Amino acid sequence: MNVYEDEPNVPPAFFELDNVVLLPHMASASNETRTAMGALQIENLLLKLDGKPVKTPVE
Repeated sequence: MNVYEDEPNVPPAFFELDNVVLLPHMASASNETRTAMGALQIENLLLKLDGKPVKTPVE
């Protein structure tokens, strides 16, 4: 399985292959995962507002 570099733009060459199945990126589609993602956002925000390093910085 692969996530496309320029998602959601799929490289056209994939459409020509008979041995490939293309699916949307759905790894975070469960309620539990989405809830955890929201909690992490809130935690990062609170850390930042307290002047502390966030858990998941974007570089």
